[in-house]
Parts: sequence; structure tokens; C-alpha cells
Amino acid sequence: MDWADFIAVHIPTPATISVQAYEGSGAYGDVLAAPADVTPCVVEQSRRLVRVQTQDAAGTEQVSSTTVYCPSDTVCPPGSRVTWAGRTSRVLARSDLSAHGLDLPEHVELNLE
Repeated sequence: MDWADFIAVHIPTPATISVQAYEGSGAYGDVLAAPADVTPCVVEQSRRLVRVQTQDAAGTEQVSSTTVYCPSDTVCPPGSRVTWAGRTSRVLARSDLSAHGLDLPEHVELNLE
């Protein structure tokens, strides 16, 4: 079962998010790619403590107020900007979740500010 099939069966109204992927740092701050829509997604409003993924491996902890589950081919590294329902947040951490041979969909988990 792939991600789109799983969402079609279990989520009656999936979300669409807009992602501006983090591409690095420039002279004037963060460099972000052009916005790209990603669907189908599941947006969960819940607070949890996450370890922030940074290029320098500082490993600070921060409270994430939103978790987004999206297709496994989503390009959205930590530092990217995600917009949905008129809200914009930065990606603190990204996890790629594998099916491990089970009949579960592979997907990406994004922890947002």
C-alpha cells in the first residue's frame, strides 16, 4: 500500500501544504527554493519536544507545535518553510519512516515550530 492509497482509505479530507525547501545560507540569510505544493498530507496540531536538526549538529531541543505527515518523495530538509491554512512555520526536524516490509506506507514526518 502506498501513501496515496493509505490516505484515500483512512483520511476523508487530506491537507495540502506548500514547501519552500531550504537550500543553504547566503549573504542575506537563508536561501529557499520556490514554493511547491505537496499533497496528500496529514497535519496534526500537538506539542512535543524535538531535537532540532541543524547543519552544525548543535542538537538543541525545542517544542514543536505541529507535525505533518507527507509522501516519501517530499523534498523538505530542516530549515525549510512550510505553509498550510494561512500559517507558516519552519521545519525543525525531518524523519523518513520506512515500511520495514510491512503493508504500511512509507512516508515523511516533519516537526514544525
